[in-house]
Amino acid sequence: MALIDIRDLTFAYPGSYDNVFEHLSLQLDTHWRLGLVGRNGRGKTTLLRLLQRQYEYDGAISVPVPLDCFPSPVSAPERDTLTILEEQEPGLELWRIYKELDMLEVDAGVLFRPYSSLSGGEQVKVLLAALFLREGAFLLLDEPTNHLDLEGRRVVSRYLSRKIGFLLVSHDRVFLDGCVDHIMVINKRDIEVRQGSFSAWWRDKQARDDWERAENARLKREIGRLEDAARRTASWSDRVEAAKKGCRNSGLRPDRGYLGHKAQKMMRRSKAVEARRTEAAEAKAGLLKNIELAEALKLRPLEHPKRCLLEARELAPDYGAGPVCRPVSFTVERGERVALVGRNGSGKSSLLRLALGEEIPHTGLFSLASGLVVSYVPQDASFLRAA
Repeated sequence: MALIDIRDLTFAYPGSYDNVFEHLSLQLDTHWRLGLVGRNGRGKTTLLRLLQRQYEYDGAISVPVPLDCFPSPVSAPERDTLTILEEQEPGLELWRIYKELDMLEVDAGVLFRPYSSLSGGEQVKVLLAALFLREGAFLLLDEPTNHLDLEGRRVVSRYLSRKIGFLLVSHDRVFLDGCVDHIMVINKRDIEVRQGSFSAWWRDKQARDDWERAENARLKREIGRLEDAARRTASWSDRVEAAKKGCRNSGLRPDRGYLGHKAQKMMRRSKAVEARRTEAAEAKAGLLKNIELAEALKLRPLEHPKRCLLEARELAPDYGAGPVCRPVSFTVERGERVALVGRNGSGKSSLLRLALGEEIPHTGLFSLASGLVVSYVPQDASFLRAA
């Protein structure tokens, strides 16, 4: 058993006031199928790069096995896929890559096609197949699901479940549940590593968050009650002092024994109340540290006078070798939210391109409402940057 050992790791990007990691210590077994999750910006990809020593850091990272990462860079993608894989994995044996591609449900013929002609899903699968031919390496897989459709995710998840020794970054819970045996979570305030699936961790987190919310509310009520008690004690002390002063002014002798006993008793009660209030405040301060809050995303679609915005009748994209799908008929009306699903190559992107007004060869009829404004986010949205 080989362990990746991280000791007292502290890292911040140059010019940043906040550390991405601060005094992080943990051990990772290189035989684990480890899922790495956390909200965007928490440091998932940064951790992968630190493991590869791409950044300078404080602390120590010991990696006893070779590391390989996905996606691996591909130069001159117009070359045959096999040539590219042989470049990445010298001494590649064809029968072994055939076996891996079969497990990934990819036709071996893709090896003899230009890499650039492969679909995004096919490119993901051939790169994964080549990576897992490297014996003894621990693989860092950074969001391999980005170009996979639903069926592709199912196939790759099942493929990974048969492998060992990788760290997988993904936001797809179903995908993670299908292939990992340990979960590493970058929370707001700490990092957890535990055995099991993502769903098991998520159920525990939800239960813990619910308990913390309830406990926070209880402690808030308790602190309020103790503060009321402290005010009552202070008020009694003021009345005692006033009574003493009144006795002196009237010439009467106060019952010092009674007043002293009462004062000592109230002093003890006051100290006890203050101690309990401080304890409750400290307990409350330790709650809700890892509860995630998401701001509501508000969309304000443009209004259009027509009810029917898009209509297709017996529509099928056809690039010359025959229709890519059976003819389909449908409408999209104002206010509807439509999911377009299907296997790779079934014409999903072609339909979207038609909606964008592109000249796509097709049979049947396709029409858009006049003056309709169409917004588009492509499958590869890497060009987007946060504001």
